[in-house]
Amino acid sequence: MHSHIHRLHQIAAKPQRLIIGLMSGTSLDGLDVALCRISDAGLNSKIELLEFTTVDYDETYRQRIKSVFSKRQVDLQQLCLLNPWIGTLHGQMVNQCLQAWQVDATEVDLIASHGQTVYHAPKSEHRLEGYPNATLQIGDGDHLACEAGIITLSDFRQKHIAAGGEGAPLAVYGDYLIFASEEQNRVMLNMGGIANLTYLPASMDASAVFSTDVGPGNTLMDAYMQQYFNQSYDADAAVARAGKVSESLLKALQQHNFFAQPFPKTTGPELFNLEYLARAQAASQTGDLCHEDVMATLNRFSANMIVLALKRCGEKLGDYHLYASGGGFHNPVLMENIARQLPTVQIHSTAELAVDPDAKEAVLFAVLANECVAGGKDKFSNLKEGIPDITMGKISFYD
Repeated sequence: MHSHIHRLHQIAAKPQRLIIGLMSGTSLDGLDVALCRISDAGLNSKIELLEFTTVDYDETYRQRIKSVFSKRQVDLQQLCLLNPWIGTLHGQMVNQCLQAWQVDATEVDLIASHGQTVYHAPKSEHRLEGYPNATLQIGDGDHLACEAGIITLSDFRQKHIAAGGEGAPLAVYGDYLIFASEEQNRVMLNMGGIANLTYLPASMDASAVFSTDVGPGNTLMDAYMQQYFNQSYDADAAVARAGKVSESLLKALQQHNFFAQPFPKTTGPELFNLEYLARAQAASQTGDLCHEDVMATLNRFSANMIVLALKRCGEKLGDYHLYASGGGFHNPVLMENIARQLPTVQIHSTAELAVDPDAKEAVLFAVLANECVAGGKDKFSNLKEGIPDITMGKISFYD
C-alpha cells in the first residue's frame, strides 16, 4: 500500500478529523477559512467550528479575477496562469490563519477547497446542442496542498455534473447531514451572490429533500455598488434604504423566464449582471432613475424572487422554520423585505444551529471532504430533484 493511501486510511479511521473548509464566492470579497472538528460521518456527523475568518482579497486579486470572471471571451493565458496562482495564494492564506490560530499544519487532516468560480454554464443557459452542463472553478488543489503541506480535496462540482447534475447547489448534501431535524421542517436559505435554498422535511425522507438556486442574492447589488459607488457592497443597506422602489423597473427585472423554470435550477452572474439591469431599465424606460432608487429596486427584486421560491417550497412543507446565512443575512433592508412578505415564517440565523452564518458554506465543504474520506455509509440521493448519490472531491497530496 502506498504511504499516501495508508495515510488516508488512518485519517478515515479516526473518531474525529480536523478539516479546513475554504470558500471563495462570486462577491470576490475574500477567502472564508473555517477550521472544523468533525466527528463520525453521514447522519452521525457532529460539527464543531473551532475558528473562522475571512481573509480579505486585495485589489490585485479582484482585478485579475474580474478579467476572466463570467466572460465568454477571455485571455486564455491569463486564465491558465490564474489557476496555479490562486491555488498557491489560498495555500498561503491558510498558513497565515494557522499561524494566527496557533495551530500547526501537522495537526490538520484535510483542506476542502471550493476554488474560485469563473464561469457557470448549465444547459438551460448555454443551450448548445451536444454540450453538457458545465462549470469552472480555478485554484489548483495540487498547488494549494504543496503550499500548505496538507492533503487537499478540491474541484467538488465536476462530479455532480458528471453524475447528471448542474454542479450546484452542493449545499444540499451538507445541509441534510448536519441540519435535518425530526423536530421541525427546515429551509436553509443562503444568500451569497446567488441565493439558494434547501428544504429539509422533519420526516428525514431523503426523497423529499430539495435544493435549488432561486435567483440573485447580492450579485446585482454588489456589481452596482462597485460600478457607481466604488464600494464592494451596500454596507448596512444605507444606499437602498435611501431610495424608493420603482415598480416599473421591478416588473421588468422579474420578467426573465428563469423564474418560471421548474426546480431544481442553477444560475450565476453570467445571467444576473449589469447588462441584465440595463436591458430591464431600457424595457421599462427607467434609465433616469437615481442610484438610490435603483439600489432599492434591486434589493426588492432579490427579496421578491427569494420569497417566490420560499412560497413554492412552503406548499410542500407546510409550516417550516427558515434558517438564513450568507452575506445577504447582514443586509437589513433585504431581510425586512423578506420578512414582510412571510409574516408567519420564523426566520433564524444558522448561528442558532451552532454554525456562523458567514462560515456556513466553508463548513459545508469541510463536510463534503469528510464524507469523501470517511463517509459513504449513509446513502443520500433524490434523482428526480437532481441530487445524485456521489462522492465529491479530487484528492491532492502535498508530496
